[in-house]
Amino acid sequence: MSVWDNIVGQTPAVTTLKTVVENRDEVTQSWLIAGPPGSGRSFVARDFAAALECPRGGCGECKVCLSVLNDTHPDVTVLSTDKVTISIDDVRTLITDSEQMPATAPWRIMIIEDVDRMTERTTNVLLKEIEEPADHTIWLLCAPSAQDVLPTIRSRTRLLTLAVPSNEAVEKFLLETVHVTPAIASQASRIAEGHIGLAKMYATDRALLTARSHVIDGVLNLRRTSDGIVLAEEILTEAGQQAEHEVETRVAAAQVAFREANGLGEKDMIPSVIRRDYTALSKSDDRKRLVTRVSRDVLDRTLNDIASIYRDVSVLQNRAEEGAGLVNLEHRSAITDLSITLTKQEAINRVGGVTLARKRLNGNGAPQLVFEALFAALVPPFTA
Repeated sequence: MSVWDNIVGQTPAVTTLKTVVENRDEVTQSWLIAGPPGSGRSFVARDFAAALECPRGGCGECKVCLSVLNDTHPDVTVLSTDKVTISIDDVRTLITDSEQMPATAPWRIMIIEDVDRMTERTTNVLLKEIEEPADHTIWLLCAPSAQDVLPTIRSRTRLLTLAVPSNEAVEKFLLETVHVTPAIASQASRIAEGHIGLAKMYATDRALLTARSHVIDGVLNLRRTSDGIVLAEEILTEAGQQAEHEVETRVAAAQVAFREANGLGEKDMIPSVIRRDYTALSKSDDRKRLVTRVSRDVLDRTLNDIASIYRDVSVLQNRAEEGAGLVNLEHRSAITDLSITLTKQEAINRVGGVTLARKRLNGNGAPQLVFEALFAALVPPFTA
C-alpha cells in the first residue's frame, strides 16, 4: 500500500504529485496545499513528503515512509499550533532548521499546517525563504484556501487545490481502513459531508454520533427562547467533555510514541536526561490551552451540524432531494415539517444566522452568549 492510497478523493492532486516525484530534479520547492476542512491537506503534505524522501517514491512500507507519516523523520519538520496564531519565534526557528543540510534524506522538508494563522508580520519573515529556498529544502504550506493567505504567499508558491471528497470516496475509505459495516460507513460519510477525519470519528465512536443526534433533535424541537438557553448549556458541557477526552487520548498517544522512540517499554522508568521532555507532553498550561482549542473545534463542528438542518430544509423546499440528498436522513420527518413551517427566505436567513454565530465565536465571543443568541434566532415563527 503506497502513500498515495492514504489520500481520499483527490485523484487530480495525486496525479500531479506523482508526476513531481517521478521528476525529482525539477521539483518545485515551495507549495501551497489548499483544501477545505476535512479534505486532508495536512495528510497530503505528509504523504507527498514521504514520497519525496522514499527511495521507492512513496512505498508506504519502508522505515522512511513510516517515520515521515508518524512525524519522527529527522529531515521532515511539521509546524502546527494550538494557538490562534503561529508565533514569529516558531517561524524563525523553522527557517533556521531549514538551512541545515538533510541528515539522512535527499531533502529537508518543512511543513506548516494552518499557514493562514500567520500574521502579516510573521509572513514577512517567511517570504524570503519560500521565494529562494535553500537548494536542499522544500516548503509545504497548508491552508483552507488560497484566499486565506496573503497574496505575497500565493505568488511565491505552487498551488495544489484539494476538493471535498465525495460521500462515496469517504465511505470506501472507511470500509477499507476501519472495517465497519456498510451501514455505519454510509451514515458516517453522509453526516460528515466530505470531512474525512470527522467521518472516521463518527464511524468509530458512536457516542459522538449520539451527541450529534441530540443537537439535531434539540434544534428541531426549539419552541421558545428558554429552550435555546437550555440547549446552549448542554452543548457547551458536551463540548468540554469531548475536548477533555480527546486531549487525554492525544497525550497518552504522545507518551506511547515518546517511549517507543526512546526504546522504552510501558513500565520502564524515564531516564533523568529525557524526563523533562516526557513531562512536557502533559504540561498543565499546554493541556489547558489544547482543551480550549479542541472545545472550540467541537463547537465549530456543532455549527456545521446545525447548518446542515437548514441545508436539508432548502433541499426539500426546492424539491432537490433526488439530486442533492439529505444529510440528516434519520430526522427526515421533523425536517420535512420544518420545511413546511419556514419560507425559503426564512431557511436561508437561518443559514446566515449560523454563519454569524461562527464569526462571533471566531472573534472570541462568549460561547454561551453566541449559542443562546443563535437559538433565539432559530425558533420557528409558529402561528396560533
